[in-house]
Amino acid sequence: MSLPPLRPARPEEAEALAALVGRAYAAYLPVIGRRPAPMDDDYAARIAAGQAWVLEAEDGGLAGLLVLEVAGSHLWLENVAVDPARQRAGLGRALMRFVGGEALRRGLPEVRLLTNERMERNLAFYARLGFAELERREEKGFRRVYMAIPAERLAG
Repeated sequence: MSLPPLRPARPEEAEALAALVGRAYAAYLPVIGRRPAPMDDDYAARIAAGQAWVLEAEDGGLAGLLVLEVAGSHLWLENVAVDPARQRAGLGRALMRFVGGEALRRGLPEVRLLTNERMERNLAFYARLGFAELERREEKGFRRVYMAIPAERLAG
C-alpha cells in the first residue's frame, strides 16, 4: 500500500495527536489495567522536537502518527498509532515501511521499539514484520518487550 506523504506534525495539532493516541490505545486499558504510556506523552513537546509525524486522512483528519527519536546508532520508534476507524487497511504496515526508510535516510542501520507484553496483537504484528525480541523487563510498573529490526528489512 502506498501512503500519501507523511509530514511533520504542526504545533496546532498536539491535541489532535493526543486524541488519536487515546482512541488507538483505548482498547488496551482493560488489558493492562492502566493507561498505556503513549496516552500520557507530551505531544506538543514531541512536535517542537521534530519527533512527531502524521498521516493525513482524505477527509483532512489524522489517519495515523509516528513518534521517532534518534537514539545512538538506531532509530527509536516511540509510538505508532492508527485511528481505529482506519485500522486493518494496511496503514500500520505502510507506516512501518516509512520508519525503516527514515532510519536509512538518517544513516541508522536499525529500528528499535518497545511494547507492553500484554499487547499481544502488537507483539504478533511486529514479529510478522521481522522484529526480533531483545529483552523483557519491568519498568515503571509496565512489563515491556524490547524489539529490533534492521532498517533495510523494515523499509522493504
